Amino acid sequence: MPEIVTTYNKYKGQGYETLAVAMSYDPPSYVVNFAQSRQLPFKVAIDNTGAAAHEWGKVQLTPTTFLLNKRGEIVKRYVGPPNFNELHQLIEQLLAQS
Repeated sequence: MPEIVTTYNKYKGQGYETLAVAMSYDPPSYVVNFAQSRQLPFKVAIDNTGAAAHEWGKVQLTPTTFLLNKRGEIVKRYVGPPNFNELHQLIEQLLAQS
């Protein structure tokens, strides 16, 4: 999570957004405490029914990271920690597109 926070802080002023989604098996009180205690600077949603995980390709493992373009299309999916150098290059390419 620290690298996700760093990535968000690096690109947020350029139109980049991050949304964390907690899995259905994560207790909501734990998620709230986690987000508050780590002062996460982006929104955290709770997928309490598992519907979001299902709709995004039956996500089962965390972390799973999706990078979307400005049209909302999935450009890259990482299962496990992303390669942050690659992720940053892709973000910069996508932000440069009109």
